[in-house]
Amino acid sequence: MKANSLRHIINLWPPLFFNSIHVTRISDNFREVDVALKLRWFNRNNVRTQFGGNLFAMTDPWYMLMLMENLGRNYYVWDKKASIDFISPGRTHVTAKFILTEEKIAEIIAATASGEKYLPEFIVEIFNTEKILVARVHRTVYVKRKK
Repeated sequence: MKANSLRHIINLWPPLFFNSIHVTRISDNFREVDVALKLRWFNRNNVRTQFGGNLFAMTDPWYMLMLMENLGRNYYVWDKKASIDFISPGRTHVTAKFILTEEKIAEIIAATASGEKYLPEFIVEIFNTEKILVARVHRTVYVKRKK
């Protein structure tokens, strides 16, 4: 599927759509994804800041999808685990950028060449409109080459 088509389709996916999570860009090679989360009356918490669950949700499932597209059908890829560190209150709209480098892809291919599983880790930073860090998310993806 083309990146722009996927962007339009995934933006209608209820867990994203109904929480004001919006993919603003997917690069043609599926190596960069930009995601925004708008602060609305229905998705903020009791202290009027970004609901932590939505901050966490905006980081899922981008690295898994990016790896699936870049590694191809010869690999099993799925999310393994994730954690979030809240740094500052999200009082505005927030954004996150996901980048999959050529070096990371090469590392994964090399680590799985003999058929072993590999658990690459990624760090995603979420920023507010003033470019202040709101949260840092650590994501681990399971990757294994198919036999």
